[in-house]
Amino acid sequence: MDLGLKGKKVILTGGSRGLGRAALEHFAKEGADVAFFSRNAEQVAAAKSELEAHGGKVFAEAFDMTDAEGYPKWLEKAAGELGGCDIFIHNVSSSGAGGTGDWDMTFHTDIMGAVNAMAVLEPHLEKSDDGSVIFMSSTAAFETFVAPQAFNAMKAALITYGSQLSQALGPKGIRVNMVSPGPIKFPGGNWSQIEAGMPDFYNMTKAGFALGDFGDADDVARSVVFLASPASSYTTGAHLVIDGGFTKRVQF
Repeated sequence: MDLGLKGKKVILTGGSRGLGRAALEHFAKEGADVAFFSRNAEQVAAAKSELEAHGGKVFAEAFDMTDAEGYPKWLEKAAGELGGCDIFIHNVSSSGAGGTGDWDMTFHTDIMGAVNAMAVLEPHLEKSDDGSVIFMSSTAAFETFVAPQAFNAMKAALITYGSQLSQALGPKGIRVNMVSPGPIKFPGGNWSQIEAGMPDFYNMTKAGFALGDFGDADDVARSVVFLASPASSYTTGAHLVIDGGFTKRVQF
């Protein structure tokens, strides 16, 4: 299927590894130009080099979300480097920095990161023929998991914000959708560390998947790229759960 992504301008936050990195790979293979940041300069450089091999434009820099004043400037710079923004994916999260229990960090990264990005990028998205936004949430937002913590609560708020934003921006031709992965395992990620350090908890979690095992980054990335693309042009306000049957609620 042609996803209609050739020449599209994609800005994704937190993209040097894991889900973000896998999504960027698919966007680049489809012919999109991409921009991303991450905190680790070596990982950014390696990912940039690999993505450029697909032939599209890649703008990438090491950046830390704790620089609240620098974040809007980075987004504006990314849109300038790409020549606009057709797709924005808010992927960066306190989880990647090991801050799931830090309320201040999670609020400013997961919630205000989305709010401030939309303030900058909405005019660019409105100029696009296929304006699309994806907010990355988590199954921890709607099922009790591990412990009461900032990450779970803020990811729930992100779903509500995205849903309401989809109604407000629909008349401007901008789609907004949310994606909630379940526990996902990739090298260097949280679940790889838990497997090594807390094997009993890891195995208990693994036993909860209807499909029998953890998903990997690509299992989520493929769906994110489709949902963001013009191939899914009539979908907005949707909340897609990708969890291998880990959550047990019934949806109507």
